[in-house]
Amino acid sequence: MNMKKLTVLSLIVLSLLLAACGAKASEEYYASEPSLDSRAPLYGGVSDQAAPENYAPMPTAAAYDPLKVDLETGAVQERMVIMNADVSIVVPDPQAKVEAITTLAQNLGGYVASLNMYRTYLQNGDTAPEGYITIRVPSDKLDTALNQIKADAVEVRNETRSSEDITATYVDLRSRLNSLEAAYDQLDEIMQNATETQDVLNVFNQLEYYREQIEIVKGQMQYYEEVTATSLINVTLIAEETIQPIEIGGWKPEGVARDAIQSLIKFLQGFVNFLIKFFLLVLPVLIVIFGPIALVIWLVVSLVRRSMKKKAKAQ
Repeated sequence: MNMKKLTVLSLIVLSLLLAACGAKASEEYYASEPSLDSRAPLYGGVSDQAAPENYAPMPTAAAYDPLKVDLETGAVQERMVIMNADVSIVVPDPQAKVEAITTLAQNLGGYVASLNMYRTYLQNGDTAPEGYITIRVPSDKLDTALNQIKADAVEVRNETRSSEDITATYVDLRSRLNSLEAAYDQLDEIMQNATETQDVLNVFNQLEYYREQIEIVKGQMQYYEEVTATSLINVTLIAEETIQPIEIGGWKPEGVARDAIQSLIKFLQGFVNFLIKFFLLVLPVLIVIFGPIALVIWLVVSLVRRSMKKKAKAQ
C-alpha cells in the first residue's frame, strides 16, 4: 500500500511540473508576439513596411467593372451611348430648308442619310412641298445641329430624343473577338506543324470558321462605333401654307370644328371607360352578389309550379 501511494504521489507531482512549464512557455511566446494593433496591415500579401514605393495596392471590386476596365489590356472603356433625335418643324419653304440642313450636316462633319420630298395639296387646291430628311452628325454636335435646325422655324411641332447605352454589349463583343483571335492563332500554329493531309483539311476548315466569326464580330463592333460616334436626326418638314387657318369675316370655322372634335373625343373616352368598368367590375360584382339569390328564387318558383301541376292533375 505504501508503494502504491508513493507512485500515485510521484505522478501527481510530475503532472504539476509539466503544467507549470507549459504555462511559462505560453507566456513567453505571447510576450514576444506583437499585438494585433501593432502589426502592420497586409498590403497585397506584403506588409506596408516591406512594400516598395511603387507597389500597387490590391485592386478593389470596382476596379474590375467590365464596363470601365479591360482586364486584358487594362485600358479604360468609355461609355458608348447611341443618341438620336426626332424633330418636326413648320417652315415657310421646305425645299430651301432641306438644302440648308444638307449644308449644315456637311459643315458639322456629317452627311445626309436619307431624303424624301413630296407635294401636299392645300385647301385652295394649290400644292406645297413637304418631306423628311435624315442626317448624321458627330454626337458631340447634336445640340448644335438641333439648335440651328430649329432657329428659323415658324413652329416646332415635336421634338424627342432617345439614348441607349451599349457599353456592355461592346465590351462583350471585344472579349469574344479576343477569344476568337486567340483560338485562330492556336489553330494556325497547329496548321503549320500538321503533316497529315486529313489533319491539314480539318484544321483548315476550323480556321475558315473562326475567320468568318472574327469578321462578323468586327463588323458588329464597327457598326456600334459608328452609331455612337454620330447621332441620327430625323427632321419632318411641314409647309407653313398647310396650317394656315380659314377665316371668314373674323370667324374661324376650324376653331369650332376643333372644339366639337375635342368634345366628341372626351365623350367617347368617358363612354368607353364606362363600358370597361361595367363589364370588368360592375357586372362580375352583380353576378357574385345577386347570382345565388336569383338561383334560389328560380328553384323555389320551379318547385311551386311543379306542386301546382300535380294538384291540378290530381283534381
